[in-house]
Amino acid sequence: MIMNLFPIELSAKYIEKAQELYIQNNDIIEQFIHGSGHGGQKINKTSSTVYLKHLPTGIEIKCQAFRERGKNRIQAYKLLIDKIEFLKKGKESEKAKKNYKLKKQKQKRSKRAKEKILEQKHLRSEVKKNRTQVKAGF
Repeated sequence: MIMNLFPIELSAKYIEKAQELYIQNNDIIEQFIHGSGHGGQKINKTSSTVYLKHLPTGIEIKCQAFRERGKNRIQAYKLLIDKIEFLKKGKESEKAKKNYKLKKQKQKRSKRAKEKILEQKHLRSEVKKNRTQVKAGF
């Protein structure tokens, strides 16, 4: 059975990850701070930015992606769980696997692109080779 240990509602996927990584709510410091940057008075008056620190690992997260504190809070916890997973599992984490897959796909694409360019060059050289040369005399 999956139990939510956090003060917010996270998806089952993230709760499972947190339990697997032994992340507990009492190991996390949570603060709400004033935002910064664009947005004028609203962003500077409200404490919608969420700051999380995981004490055992020392990982710090600061999230100001949304205007609402609730959404920022959920996003911050997700980011924290992902970062801890990457720190503990390294290449075996979901993020590392996803990045590796994307890298491989891009390599395949570039290989295909190179082949296509070489084929076009070959066709162009054939066209040039088959041209008849104009003689200078009449």
